[in-house]
Amino acid sequence: MGRVFVFVNQKGGVGKTTSAVNLGAYLAEAGKSVLLVDFDSQANLSSGVGVSKARPGVYELISGQAGLDAVIRETAVANLSVIPSSIDLSGAAVELVEQENRDFFLKKALSPVRNRYDYILIDCPPSLGVLTLNGLAAADAALIPMQCEYFALEGLTLLLQTIKRIQKNLNRELQIGGIFFTMYDQRTRLAQDVVREVSAYFQEKVFETIIPRNVRISEAPSHGIPISRYDPASSGGRAYQSLAGEVIARG
Repeated sequence: MGRVFVFVNQKGGVGKTTSAVNLGAYLAEAGKSVLLVDFDSQANLSSGVGVSKARPGVYELISGQAGLDAVIRETAVANLSVIPSSIDLSGAAVELVEQENRDFFLKKALSPVRNRYDYILIDCPPSLGVLTLNGLAAADAALIPMQCEYFALEGLTLLLQTIKRIQKNLNRELQIGGIFFTMYDQRTRLAQDVVREVSAYFQEKVFETIIPRNVRISEAPSHGIPISRYDPASSGGRAYQSLAGEVIARG
């Protein structure tokens, strides 16, 4: 059975969607079959792999208007598929609140294809609303991207408390798949301090690979392709390739 990872951080702008796209692409380039699930109404993941404004998508899937085969799209990268999102999903967030078992719609929708893919990567909004709870309920493990900044440790502590509550109430099997640093600037003392502090405290939960601040990573989404296709030789491309290797090695 494939592994289901959810990218989660209550704070926006930490490289969550960028990491889902690029990690997914490098896992696919390593020969793994990968399904990206865009569970954010901003649909940035969808446009990042060149599948924007595609319907039906994840909203139609969880609302029962379309089946899995109708919503899964191929991307420009072999072995990499995506279930796209759209602004309609913001309406689903309101609709789901009133439903019974509202936190398990995504899990139920994805269950028929769990065996079809080596990895399913879910991207959620940067908040702890019903969409993110659906992502956490559907996943085997949470991947936590962290920016190297002053309040990072405080935010991480709160996030881990939330995950503990999810484990208790929604998904007993949920694990911490790993913490990794993004937008790292080695010239700043603060960035070095945050990496040292978090690594000392969380030890083996922290991936060795650190994603640098890199303009090529920022440019790739505007072309609708991951960094593996845009500039694999860049520092960002090499870093995400290394992170994919660590994810595979962890099993």
